Amino acid sequence: MCWCMRTTLTLDDDVAALLRRMQEKRKGNLKEIVNEALRVGLVQMATPRKRSALYHTPTVSLGRGLVGNLDDVAEVLAVSEGEPFR
Repeated sequence: MCWCMRTTLTLDDDVAALLRRMQEKRKGNLKEIVNEALRVGLVQMATPRKRSALYHTPTVSLGRGLVGNLDDVAEVLAVSEGEPFR
């Protein structure tokens, strides 16, 4: 027994373009393409997403800093430009 539903659906322009391309590619009618896309999409939406593994940034030693305190912007700029500070 088929429980068929007839409805009017307003599609966004980008979705309509994708459907047209798929219809041309698969040589199918619009009803078949829309039903297949909805089946695949709804199953995918209902499936819980896998959590991706956490990424840990590797640490690298850059050695001792050239400036003792990076809070003093004037000192950092002076040292970076090769000028004596104060």
